[in-house]
Amino acid sequence: MIKILIVDDQHLMRAGLRKLLDIEEGIEVVAEAENGLAALQALAVKPDVALVDARMPVMDGVELVARLNTEHPEIACLVLTTFEEDEYVFGALRAGARGYLLKDTPPDDLVAAIRKVAQGQTVLGSPVAARLIAEITQPAQGFPGAELLSARERDIAGMIGVGASNKEIADRLHITEGTVKNHVSSALRKLNLRDRTQLALLVRSRSG
Repeated sequence: MIKILIVDDQHLMRAGLRKLLDIEEGIEVVAEAENGLAALQALAVKPDVALVDARMPVMDGVELVARLNTEHPEIACLVLTTFEEDEYVFGALRAGARGYLLKDTPPDDLVAAIRKVAQGQTVLGSPVAARLIAEITQPAQGFPGAELLSARERDIAGMIGVGASNKEIADRLHITEGTVKNHVSSALRKLNLRDRTQLALLVRSRSG
């Protein structure tokens, strides 16, 4: 059973999400909170996933994600919001959010995203993924060993660094998933890395 904490300052949104999720097998809404501070006070229910709005009074979603990631890393944070400004997207992901979706996400996609982040995967809504990937690929040129890779391999490495799946990368670059896998394998070989997790960590190290 995946236990959900809903954090949103709009009562109607919380009620709608509860109604949507309570009918899903294997998912249970165990608490609601109207802001980040209230969410921190509701953790006795031990949620597996916190479904968090980005902009809220008292304590916003980015600050809440940072607190949960530091103090309760066992809770996966999935941001669900109407806001796609850089300060929220990049702020939440840097703070440790495992996903960022907009509120116009289809219900089935939201449920699938909850299951994925509960399993440790990263989920980005299509508009957010496209903007994030476009933003991240250029800075990604400077990670250690980047000069050993082709331009396409560097682009793909940058996308892996922010948790993009092979399908998301393929869609963004207009290539097949098989081609993405070939580029990833080539990059791993050139950099003497074991898997894409090591590659992601290497790409992220450029800012450290």
